[in-house]
Amino acid sequence: MRIALVSPYSWSYPGGVTRHIESLARELIERGHDVRVLAPYDPCDRLSARLHRGHMPAERPMPDYLIPLGRTVGYPANGAMSNLAGSPSSVARARRALREGGFDVVHLHEPVAPLVGWDTLMSSDLPLVGTFHCYSDNVVSNGIASLLGARRRLQHLHVRIAVSEAAAWTGRRFYGGRYRVIPNGVDLPATPVAPTVDGGPSAPLRIAFVGQAVERKGLPILLRAFEALRDHVPAQLTLVGVTEEDISPVLEDLRGVTALGKVDDARKEDVLREADVLAAPSLGGESFGMVLTEAFAQGTPVVASDIPGYRDVVREGVDGVLFPRGDATALAEALRDLGLDPVRRARMAAAATERAERFAWPQVADEVLDAYTDALAAPAPVTVRERLALRLGLASADGEPRVPAQRLPSLETEATNRTRAGRAALRRAGMAVALALGVLFSFFALRRIGINRIGDSLLASSPPWVLAALGLMCLSMVVRAVSWHAILKAALPGVAVRRTDALQGTMIGVLMSATLPARLGEPARAMIVARRLGRPSQTLPVVVGTLVSQTLLNIVALIILGITMFSTVHYFDGQHAALFVFALAPVAILLAVLVAPALLRSGLPKRSERVAKVVKQARAASTQVRAGLAVFRHPRLGLVATVAQLGAWAIQWMSCYVLLVAFGLDQNAGIGAAAAVLFAVNVTAVLPATPSNVGVFQAACVAVLTGAYGVSYADALGYGIILQAVEIATAIVMGTPALLREGLTWKDVRLRAMHVSPVELAPLPAARRQAEAYELDL
Repeated sequence: MRIALVSPYSWSYPGGVTRHIESLARELIERGHDVRVLAPYDPCDRLSARLHRGHMPAERPMPDYLIPLGRTVGYPANGAMSNLAGSPSSVARARRALREGGFDVVHLHEPVAPLVGWDTLMSSDLPLVGTFHCYSDNVVSNGIASLLGARRRLQHLHVRIAVSEAAAWTGRRFYGGRYRVIPNGVDLPATPVAPTVDGGPSAPLRIAFVGQAVERKGLPILLRAFEALRDHVPAQLTLVGVTEEDISPVLEDLRGVTALGKVDDARKEDVLREADVLAAPSLGGESFGMVLTEAFAQGTPVVASDIPGYRDVVREGVDGVLFPRGDATALAEALRDLGLDPVRRARMAAAATERAERFAWPQVADEVLDAYTDALAAPAPVTVRERLALRLGLASADGEPRVPAQRLPSLETEATNRTRAGRAALRRAGMAVALALGVLFSFFALRRIGINRIGDSLLASSPPWVLAALGLMCLSMVVRAVSWHAILKAALPGVAVRRTDALQGTMIGVLMSATLPARLGEPARAMIVARRLGRPSQTLPVVVGTLVSQTLLNIVALIILGITMFSTVHYFDGQHAALFVFALAPVAILLAVLVAPALLRSGLPKRSERVAKVVKQARAASTQVRAGLAVFRHPRLGLVATVAQLGAWAIQWMSCYVLLVAFGLDQNAGIGAAAAVLFAVNVTAVLPATPSNVGVFQAACVAVLTGAYGVSYADALGYGIILQAVEIATAIVMGTPALLREGLTWKDVRLRAMHVSPVELAPLPAARRQAEAYELDL
């Protein structure tokens, strides 16, 4: 049989689909079939790196059966990088190869992906087989594909294959049709691996990870779990496809960790064979999980995220353990249980070896060839009406009645569905409110103010006064660092905390707050200080607790600002409504935070478990608060912290006033107006909707200055723009040098801030410890 395997992905940027096609081609060629692979190919040069965000292609020799279709471009998709050919020349080369190749059957891989397979669905009259590799529940991306005609085009497939039930779910849900599940294949070793129980009680648990250092693969989750695990059981972690530079942003202490980077297949198989367990903490987007079957082939059980693609491969408790996605504590507990039970590991290893037989390439290739046979046997349309219906996608090429797309129950777990649904609802509501406010405010500003008036207001500001405001804002950050240094010294009496530690943390925290939509500035600065103190896992909880002291002092400052602003307006002239709304905003936010847990279930199955979780979190929070409030038990340090923190607010207050002078607004809006502006922008920043709260920041300035102090809309908006520019400039001017001195990148700090919370494993029950000690003695 002469077979064409068509891939949309670059051969020289190999991923799971490319590896699958390569192995399938080898298996079919060994059976005597004539195979050609049509795939893009990127040469190893600078242009390829530029087209793929700086990543060079692998130096892979071009096999004889490969028909190259030209270069690709790297696009972020589904949490990874898709390297797709999108040029007309690639389509033309594929058409010519299929027209002149004399093929019996064409096997399209990921036929929905643009552009080669997408075109082949309509341009080729050969029997077509399509394999769907992707699992996705994204209504937007799949909906766009359907609107562009994917459902009609896919009717030209004579046989549809899905690599898993998860991938089949995606096809049935969004495109319709019939799917036969044929999994990805795996090469089994020539000699089956015999499971053994290696080492004694002190032998370390050998954990392997295979994958890229991309967020979707969940590597930070594994590193946090391992950091806690190695304090409970001897453990070693070997990372394949990851370098030390990749993990240093998350894990400071590399004890027991070996990062091998990219290795060849033989070395990867050695790592999997020598490991006691494979950890696969992916966060989603996995339709199958080839790395799981590769581990099974080497007799290694797995601990994997409980996601749809992995659930199709792993038999819970038999050849692997599934844990809730993103839960580093659950992962650490699962690994600890296996580390303390070598007999169970051996039993699971034997089951993994047996499970690998299902995915062996000889069996998978047999099923694929059966699909080819069925495609060749599919009835061809006879009448003009039948040919027209097939051409228009109104009939199915397999000769069976058309199966439309249908709504299907989600494959996610019930707890995950509730959590995701709640978060999605809140996110959609927040985005809708922010978008509506932004549109209304923009319309109102352009309609009532006019762009020219805003520009005139900006040009009329005095540059020397603006620079003076910038200097004051920078000074306030330094004074805040002085306050935090006193708090840190009180909370960590046995640690030598330097002023530069607090200053570095403060500057980097301000930079992160100014450039990220979430409030990652606070965990970022805590992480920086804990890192500089040299014992992040021990000091981080206390450092985070010290932020509570500054928060309390900030509340005191806001109260002072509130008293000042209300003392500068008349209560009965109708101009204080805006100030009253901003004064109530902190109360509303506090109530929302308290009520939200009752409105959204936590995802735990039982009320008692939810209560226990809340109690545990409350105890942890109270411990942090007590540690943070230690400064007020030291009169001298407490006085320094209080005076410095309130002094920093006073300097920011003066910076806001100086900007009023720069705009010539100090006659109508004096020191009270500056207090009101500072109060309003800090209240609205509690739950930032955008980086630096752009848009909301200006709206707060306009509401306060126009509603309470009679400043024109144009001047108020211009003032808001310049004030935020001063704050962002402060963050960049002070934060960027601090980041460079720290030897970190912005991406490093962001990643660490997102995964800053350490994992704490609860001690084993006494009865279990005694039983395990008895078994080890035996």
